[in-house]
Amino acid sequence: MSMGYRTLSRKSWQRKALLRDLITDLIINGRIETTEAKAKELKRLADRMVTLGKRGDLHARRLAASMIRFEKAEDGQFAIQKLFSEIAPKYQDRNGGYTRVLKTTVRRGDATQMAIIEFI
Repeated sequence: MSMGYRTLSRKSWQRKALLRDLITDLIINGRIETTEAKAKELKRLADRMVTLGKRGDLHARRLAASMIRFEKAEDGQFAIQKLFSEIAPKYQDRNGGYTRVLKTTVRRGDATQMAIIEFI
């Protein structure tokens, strides 16, 4: 029985906070390393955020702002500004598939499969 998304062994409010942190870090840094399960779940969310960025209207900005944290990147831009001004215009001619998940080694402590997620 599939619910449509991974619970990541967390309650809903914890899972939403985790994914908000991950998507914000991905937008600011361009690539992050996390577990494979988190990366696969984050891929769905990241592609949705880029699609909102491509739309670019006020409603899309508000929907994206409800998920992305209010953090600044090194260049002084907020993550939401970077999504709409730098990341989304790169994919204007592309229909989906804005991120990739690359498997890396297993984590030494608990043998969990690690992965790198990055924008293509």
